[in-house]
Parts: sequence; C-alpha cells; structure tokens
Amino acid sequence: MTDLAWNPQLVDQLVWHWNHQVRARLEGLTDEEYFWEPAADSWSVRPRGTGVAPVQAGAGSMTIDFAFPQPEPAPFTTIAWRLGHVIVGVLAMRSASHFGREPTDYDSFEYAGTAAGALVQLDEEYARWVAGVTALGEEGLARPCGPAEGHYAEAPMATLVLHIHRELIHHLAEVCLLRDLHVHLPRP
Repeated sequence: MTDLAWNPQLVDQLVWHWNHQVRARLEGLTDEEYFWEPAADSWSVRPRGTGVAPVQAGAGSMTIDFAFPQPEPAPFTTIAWRLGHVIVGVLAMRSASHFGREPTDYDSFEYAGTAAGALVQLDEEYARWVAGVTALGEEGLARPCGPAEGHYAEAPMATLVLHIHRELIHHLAEVCLLRDLHVHLPRP
C-alpha cells in the first residue's frame, strides 16, 4: 500500500470546484445582481451610513451589515454580503492568521462597491488561500491550528482547511443560486 499525500487532495478539492463549478458561473455578475435584495430587510454591502443592521463594518466607503448576536431568524443576505463574508471572514482573515497576509477583519476591510470589484477581491483571496494551503505540505496539515482559530486551536490544520473548503463550496453555491433566481425574476 502506498502512502496517500493529503495536501494535493485537499487543494484539488477546492481547485476543481472553483474551476468546474463556480468561477465561470460568476463571470458577468452585474451590480444589479450583486446588490439585489430578494427579501425585505436583507443584509448587504452598502454605502457608509445606509446600513440596516445594528453593526455596519468596513474601513472604506462601503460597509457590511452585521449584528452580534445574530438575530433569529437570520436576515436574508445579498450576493454582495455573501461575497463579502467569503472574501473577508472565510479567506482573508484565515490567510492573515496562517499564510502571512496583512491582518484584516470585517471592520478594517474595504468592501467593493461593484460586482466587478468584489470578483477581483475574491480572486485575490482565493489565490492566496490556495497558495497557502499548497505550501503547508503534509507536515503543515498535521500541525495544530493555534490560538487564532478559537475552538480549532488544537485541531490539525487539515481540519481548518476542510472547514474553509466547505464554507466556500456552500456560500459560493448560494451565490450561484441567487444568480439563477435573479435571471428568472418576472420582468415587466
């Protein structure tokens, strides 16, 4: 029996999904789709001072809606919000903790005011994450995540990598579904 190298398997899990199921489906994302609010009181990325949630986080002219604790039921979120969450909370903050990215968080990040800008941010953070995971190698996957990861602190990095990949697959599939719904809206 040969030893299985897990690092290439974990990288391929995300890269395959990105290349075959997600990224092409995001091409042509319009600002109308990006900011579309399919439900009342949706959370989104908005111009500073126009947020609808108790917390409006962000360093630039755009902020993202949040609340702590999150209300029950949770508000519906727009494509802009979901991409902001993926870019910052799923990718950028983790890359800052583990792969040398400059520190960032929901408050210090400058959210994109356009769909095209958000896709540039997404591409950059995705590339940084994939490069970081690839560089871990087998030994890096086995080391503990460390204190930056809270309840994952003692878990091996492979556990965090699997969690992040699940988050990406989940949220980006939601974005694709919202695009599908937007296309099928009744038009006057």
